Amino acid sequence: MSLERILDYITEDRLRAAVHAVTDIPSPTGREAPLARMLAGRLAQAGFAAAPQYLDDFQANAAGRLRGRGDGPDLLLYAPIDTLTTGEPEIDLPWIGPELRDDMRASARDDGPFVSGLGASNPKGHAACILVLAQALGAVRPELAGDVVVAFGAGGMPTNAIEAPDYPARANTGQGVGCSFLLERGWHTDYAVIAKPGDFVAHEEVGLCWFEITVPGIHTYSGSRHRLPYRNPIVTAAEVVTRLENWLADYPARHRTETAAPQGIIGSIAGGWERMLAVTPAACRIRMDVRIAPQTMPLAIKRELGEFVAQVGTELGVSLGFEMVLAIPGTHTPPDAPIVRTAVAAWEQTAGRAHEPVPDNSGATDANILRARGIPTVRIGMPKVAGEDIDFSAGMNTVDVRAMRRLCEVLARITLSTTGKGV
Repeated sequence: MSLERILDYITEDRLRAAVHAVTDIPSPTGREAPLARMLAGRLAQAGFAAAPQYLDDFQANAAGRLRGRGDGPDLLLYAPIDTLTTGEPEIDLPWIGPELRDDMRASARDDGPFVSGLGASNPKGHAACILVLAQALGAVRPELAGDVVVAFGAGGMPTNAIEAPDYPARANTGQGVGCSFLLERGWHTDYAVIAKPGDFVAHEEVGLCWFEITVPGIHTYSGSRHRLPYRNPIVTAAEVVTRLENWLADYPARHRTETAAPQGIIGSIAGGWERMLAVTPAACRIRMDVRIAPQTMPLAIKRELGEFVAQVGTELGVSLGFEMVLAIPGTHTPPDAPIVRTAVAAWEQTAGRAHEPVPDNSGATDANILRARGIPTVRIGMPKVAGEDIDFSAGMNTVDVRAMRRLCEVLARITLSTTGKGV
């Protein structure tokens, strides 16, 4: 039976070796090309028609195709490969913490069933699962009605370009740019599965909007504060931020759906010259991320937040600037779509229990890019490791090879049920 042979191939040792291989090659957003080349080479060795797909000299996807007979649906198995932070102290510090821990560096380490290193779980552990499954498919060669396409995408993290030497000059290096490029170059399939964290089948995801609020002030000098008009926008921004934080705390209750509880955070404040603290700036800039429920349009949130910002400005006696600077709508695949029903059945067969939708989600992935281009898509992945010492970064950077094995079984069942002869 094809499934049994595939699962026999997918051992914890192979998964551990794969996650080491992908974690040990740095791939911050914008500089994924070395990892993409390695992944394309391994797909080719497994019998896929594969190659790296360059966006520029620094950034690339990897994509490969294992051809079927041509009389069944094509399936895309997809994972992004860029890390949220860089592993470079001069870029990550002090914002990620006072120092780079071992798990924040692009070097895999073993601790029993766990492997840690930058992105070892999200996204690289998930990418490693797809890679080992692809190698198993190449080794077993099950009879396929349609094609199996495996792709590893650049620029999957919610970030704009990193402004540093040896990074692309393009502004659009994140926010799903690799996935969009992949589809623009014709790598369309009938269905898609994206591997990202979460031990459940997700048929919809929130979108995200970014907003910039500009707080005006008066540029003046410390020695003249008592002699000239004084309005420090940094001080006013503190008032604005406090009110925005209260608005964000109440926001999810107004936009909750069956599976989503979209959140938001204030991610950046900029104002003034760090080299010249004797003067005030004429403006302070606040930037924030607001997640939006599936099927909610970005303009609806822009208007809702814009009205609140205008009210705050009136109360504080300032004219606040307000712009939406990023908009990626949330997306939805009908829960009765074939790929959703197949994925749920595969999850249940692997877990040995009934699947229950997980509520209150607020994470967004390249699944939004795939669905927006017309490909019915599910997201499935591994749970984050738990423990007292697991903060956000450690959760991104630590993977359990036993969970990888379970995810591979779910992905294998989906693959054979969708485009093979079943399981």
